[in-house]
Amino acid sequence: MKLEGKVALITGSGRGLGRAYALHLGRLGADVVVNDIVLEAAKEYDEVLTAPTVMDELRAIGRRSIGIQADVTVKADVEAMMQQVLDEFGRLDILVNNAGGALRHPHDRANTASTAHEDYYRYIMDINLTGTIWCCQAASVPMKAQRSGKIVNVSSQAGMWSGKGGGGMPYKVAKAGVIQYTRILAAELGPHGINVNCIAPGFILSSRAIAGGRGQSPTKEELEAQIPLRRLGVPEDCAKVVEFLVTDLSDYVTGQCIPVCGGFVAF
Repeated sequence: MKLEGKVALITGSGRGLGRAYALHLGRLGADVVVNDIVLEAAKEYDEVLTAPTVMDELRAIGRRSIGIQADVTVKADVEAMMQQVLDEFGRLDILVNNAGGALRHPHDRANTASTAHEDYYRYIMDINLTGTIWCCQAASVPMKAQRSGKIVNVSSQAGMWSGKGGGGMPYKVAKAGVIQYTRILAAELGPHGINVNCIAPGFILSSRAIAGGRGQSPTKEELEAQIPLRRLGVPEDCAKVVEFLVTDLSDYVTGQCIPVCGGFVAF
C-alpha cells in the first residue's frame, strides 16, 4: 500500500493502458480519478472489465473512485475536471497523462513529414501534446500549493526515433514534444517538490493493438524478432514503471524519459 492516502488522476483510463495504470495504482492504495472522453471506452475494442466500469473495478478493491468525462484538448474542460477532483478529494498527488494515440489513420500523404494534412496534424498534436500540457498546467496549481506531486507523461518509442523514413510525422513529433515538455516542466517544478517524468512504451498488447492485429501472425513474429527480449509488451509492463515513477522509489528522479520497449529503441 505504498500509495495509501494519495489521489491519482489518470487521463484516457477508460480502457487499455490507462485502465492498467488506474488499477495498478489502486492496488497500491491510491484513490483514483478515471478520465476519458468516453468513460465506457472499453466497449470500443471489446475489452473485458471485471465490473461495469473502471470506477467500479477500483471500488471493488476498496478504493474511492470517480469518473470524469472530459476532453483534455479543451483547456476549460481540463480546468473544470481539476476543480471537480479537488472538490471531491481535496488534493491531487499523482497525474498520469495517458490520453492520446496514433488515431484516425489517414491516407499516407496526410501522414508524412513533407505532405501532412493540416487538419490531421493539428488533431494529432492536440490529443497527444496539447492535452498533456493543459493537464500539467492544471495539476501544477494544487501540487505547488502542497509542495509535492508526481507527474508522469506518456510519450512513445515513436517520439525517440525517426523510423528511417518520413511516415507518421505528426505522431512522432507530438510524442517527441511530450519528452521535451517533460524536461522543461521538471526544471520549473523541481523547486516546488514536484517530480515530472515520462515513459515511452514500445509495442504493447493493449486492447486497441490487439484489435488491430498486433498479437496475430505474422505481425507478432515480425515485431518480436526486432525486440531484444523477444516478446511484445503487456500493459502491466508499463504500469510497473509508472509505479516506480509515482512512488518514493523515484524521489531523486526527474526530467527523465524511460523507454518501456524490451530494448527496441536503441541509442
